[in-house]
Amino acid sequence: MASKELAQKLQRRLQLEESGEAVEGEVEAVKGAAVAGEVEERSCLTASADAELSAKLCRRQDINEGAAQPRRAAVFNPYTEFKEFSRRQIKDMERMFRLYDSGRDGYIDLMELKLMMEKLGAPQTHLGLKNMIKEVDEDFDGKLSFREFLLIFHKAAAGELEEDSGLLTLAKLSEIDVSIEGVKGAKNFFEAKVQALSSASKFEAEIKAEQDERKREEEERKHRRAAFRELKSAFTQ
Repeated sequence: MASKELAQKLQRRLQLEESGEAVEGEVEAVKGAAVAGEVEERSCLTASADAELSAKLCRRQDINEGAAQPRRAAVFNPYTEFKEFSRRQIKDMERMFRLYDSGRDGYIDLMELKLMMEKLGAPQTHLGLKNMIKEVDEDFDGKLSFREFLLIFHKAAAGELEEDSGLLTLAKLSEIDVSIEGVKGAKNFFEAKVQALSSASKFEAEIKAEQDERKREEEERKHRRAAFRELKSAFTQ
């Protein structure tokens, strides 16, 4: 009886040991798979980073060689991107841009820029015109989008244009006041925040002024129509 009980205990011990080895083997297998997965993930991340860096280097090389393909410009809001200008200033710039965009394609090309400078009384050479475009041509397509046109006035207002720059001449002769109205030159963060809030309030005030102006014009039209009807009625009686 004692021998049988001892045999059962020994058998039970062997089963536990075998089970423990199996579990340990499974744990080791899982650990190995996890390490392999981590190594693979790191390899993928490294490859992705290398590909991104390679693409940027290729893009830079194409730009230096003049072979870069133009990138599609993202839709932008001039009122939020160029906060240093008032709503009225941006509208004036937009009217000027549309005036010289004779092709109505949303761009001012070399010939249209040539005509613009001639109209402003400051004709430029062919090379001078190309240099003007190159100075703000962010997508390297050889022409000016409306955003790049606004950059001319942005750079002029910020004092980033050379005195002999054709773009500075364009900005000066455009009769558009490009004085800085935003937060540029603020002494510290709090002053900048105050000025930003002031600019936002001014922007809202300009919109309200435009709305009031439209209402006033509409009222005047109503009065004129009413006066015309009264005059017409007097003649028909």
